[in-house]
Amino acid sequence: MLLQCGGSLKTGGGTIMGTTVRRVVTGWDANGKSIITSDGPTPVVHTNSMRPGFSSSEVWVTDGVPAKTRETHEPTDRPRSIEPPTGGTVCRIAELPPDTTWLGKIDRVKAVAAYAEFGSSHAVDGNENAPHPFMHKTETVDYGIVLSGEIWMVMDDTETLLRAGDVAVQRGTNHAWSNRSNEVCRMAFILIDGTWKA
Repeated sequence: MLLQCGGSLKTGGGTIMGTTVRRVVTGWDANGKSIITSDGPTPVVHTNSMRPGFSSSEVWVTDGVPAKTRETHEPTDRPRSIEPPTGGTVCRIAELPPDTTWLGKIDRVKAVAAYAEFGSSHAVDGNENAPHPFMHKTETVDYGIVLSGEIWMVMDDTETLLRAGDVAVQRGTNHAWSNRSNEVCRMAFILIDGTWKA
């Protein structure tokens, strides 16, 4: 589901609180002086029907390197996808609700449907015996920064707990995020297009 954000999110299931992310974007005036070109909530916020309470605020997207610093279009206005554009990056803030609110209601079929909503059904792990239903991998390098709360990073045969201030460098591996606490975990994600080739 795509929502234009102007505060708390209003959805058919009620209001999701705490999802507003303020985005401040810089640019230039007619004389080449630095200015703030926009200051407000991220214009694109995604939710997922399979994971109530989840939100992903799209902060910025680049189409390649070197990034074009003087583009004037809204870079987050694009088809929904977990991955960045080829050769590009994506920055988002995600809120991950406690697993207890949704985990018992999802199976592999619903997980595939959830990733289809994300625009990335190809990313989901089809293994029925996976340690978490949302196991997935993308051909990216991801920096996952825990801003508040805590989250378990689940791998194929191990897992570790991350707390506020911790950073995960996820290099195209199969993984999932599992919130086993009673509080929402807020994370910043920066995804960089990559390759699995050595």
